[in-house]
Amino acid sequence: MKTMLWGVLLAGIAWGQLWFSPDQQGQRLMDRQEYAAAAEAFEDPMRSGVAWYRAGEFEKAERAFARVATAEAEYNRGNCLVMLGQYEPAIERYDRALKLKPDWQDAIANRDLAAARAAKLNNEGGDMGDQRLGADEIRFDKKKNSEGQSTEVSQEKTMSDSAMQALWLRRVQTKPADFLKAKFAYQNAEQSQPEEK
Repeated sequence: MKTMLWGVLLAGIAWGQLWFSPDQQGQRLMDRQEYAAAAEAFEDPMRSGVAWYRAGEFEKAERAFARVATAEAEYNRGNCLVMLGQYEPAIERYDRALKLKPDWQDAIANRDLAAARAAKLNNEGGDMGDQRLGADEIRFDKKKNSEGQSTEVSQEKTMSDSAMQALWLRRVQTKPADFLKAKFAYQNAEQSQPEEK
């Protein structure tokens, strides 16, 4: 009885694959929010790019959009590059989108945002305000005569490591796969750095 049930189930799956095109199968996966699987199923590069973008795979999304020569594809490529922190190439993509579709307000707004972020990152020194962009790397200047800002932290304001982790985990919305990817990248970077003496 179980083998018959499995046979019917497999036949149903195969039957569905015969009647649905790859793009229809991809749309069904999108509806179930299985974005990575949907991106693999789609034949249409625009739909595949959207699925990769929603899956958080911005490099793959940008490559998918690159296969299409439309203003919308260039705009979406710009969005992917912004998410990757590549502001100058994103500005170029928005400019190309605006050449193909002048006066596109969304492209103008995103281009201005990318330009502002690029300018803020290129601005050396000075106060970065509330640090919303975050730091790629923290470096300490060991020179005694350098001009800089001295920061003192009082004992009352410090948090224990476990309290800091709990606060971070409550505020960050992420998937375990993203956490593991970041953890392994951090460990790999630590292992590849030469030890300082």
